[in-house]
Amino acid sequence: MTFDVHELDTFVLVGSAVTLLAILAVRAFAGVGLPSLLIYLLMGVALGEKGLGVEFENAEVAHALGFIALAVILAEGGLTTTWREIRPVIRLGASLATLGVAVSVGIVALASHYLLGLSWEVSVLLGAVTSPTDAAAVFSVLRRVPLPRRLTGTLEAESGLNDAPTVVLVTLVSTGAVDEHGFLAMGGIIVYELAIGIALGLAAGFGGAWVMRRAALPSSGLYPLSVLTLAFLAYGGAAAVHGSGFAAVYVAALVLGNTELPHRAATRSFAEGVASLAQIGLFVMLGLLLSPGRITLETVGLALAAGLVLTFVARPISVLVSAVVQPMPWRELGFLSWAGLRGAVPIVLTTIPLAEGVEDATDLFDLVFVMVVIYTLLTGPTLPAVAKVLKVTRRSEPRGLEVEAAPLERIAADLLQVTISPVSKMHGVEVGELRLPTGASVSMVIREGRTIVPERRTVLRHGDDLLVVTPRKLRERTEERLRQVSAHGRLAQWLGDRSRRTPR
Repeated sequence: MTFDVHELDTFVLVGSAVTLLAILAVRAFAGVGLPSLLIYLLMGVALGEKGLGVEFENAEVAHALGFIALAVILAEGGLTTTWREIRPVIRLGASLATLGVAVSVGIVALASHYLLGLSWEVSVLLGAVTSPTDAAAVFSVLRRVPLPRRLTGTLEAESGLNDAPTVVLVTLVSTGAVDEHGFLAMGGIIVYELAIGIALGLAAGFGGAWVMRRAALPSSGLYPLSVLTLAFLAYGGAAAVHGSGFAAVYVAALVLGNTELPHRAATRSFAEGVASLAQIGLFVMLGLLLSPGRITLETVGLALAAGLVLTFVARPISVLVSAVVQPMPWRELGFLSWAGLRGAVPIVLTTIPLAEGVEDATDLFDLVFVMVVIYTLLTGPTLPAVAKVLKVTRRSEPRGLEVEAAPLERIAADLLQVTISPVSKMHGVEVGELRLPTGASVSMVIREGRTIVPERRTVLRHGDDLLVVTPRKLRERTEERLRQVSAHGRLAQWLGDRSRRTPR
């Protein structure tokens, strides 16, 4: 094998151009609610054999690179997930990721075999690969919808946890382990791998946090790299002892992301950047793996039928069954049913049977690819409208106030940038009347391009930008107080408390 420098130069040129184009395309299409995965996938198809002629058919390489990319995405998800938001709904999230997946797999498998005429092996694989939701796909459109924390927390927990059991299930079915050991033994293997993965993830997370708090690295840039390496250490350790690497990497990252570590903000930013790069490379690669010439009307018909079963039967029933452990109002359960977006995970999982040489694995890949594109286009852009119809938008956050935060790591505080919109009742309120929690303060007011160092009697106006410094432990209370004043004005001391006691 010879090394051609010119081929490397060409690869760098094309790769850089594709990455930059992907970033710009996401910015252009974000306003219409299209998940970025569709843009990346279509770019891969455009680069493929029927487009610019780039040929890529190596399922084994796609499988390996896909798993690495998923591990990076899960690590970023754990590092950026706030434990206090998912803790109240962790039972429902875990139930959706396990019991919900099992119910969905069973329904889709039965429908695929008896209604669509697929073999049992392909039917079970189809149910398994399409059951998990995808965090990147869900939150690329949910960022525009102000949802209650219990809903965002549930979706975040589910998408972070459901990859691990489905990967184990698809691997066991693809390798023939089910026929060899039986379903009961398969269930035991899944429980074992999840338990080992979670245990090693906790060990790597807490052990790594202990080390990082005491390490004095010579450069601040080494801290983000070290944290991400610890998460991958958990992944590799679990895989080495036949545990779930995906469960390990997510749990380790979740622990590390919710621990007071040096340069935590830089770590999260680094992880987000690396995960974005992994998503772009992953989806473009999967698009290259597709051969549009193989897509027939029969494939589209099967994808539509299987997607109907998954979206309108399997997902709602799995949500209802999972909610037994933690009931929710029917409107919120309805939204959870519709918000079960599929993204990279189903397509990546189909590379497992491809790599194992399962019969009809290529047809399964094409079928799942078409399903993901069609039903992401159906559900993704409609999520904001569905949230409004079901009345599940967050009522405690008025539209008159926008809050952004930047961390001040050296003093464990956050700097909030608060914008007072034309509909906010904070207009006319004096700074002293905000009555922020003790320790939080308004440090600056920006009005019409001028900076004002506020006093207690400084009157706030529409269009003002406030810079509020708050200790991190008081941030939630500070933001809640600001939103109360924005909704009720200076009477928020009474009306705000009353509204907080109103059930949602």
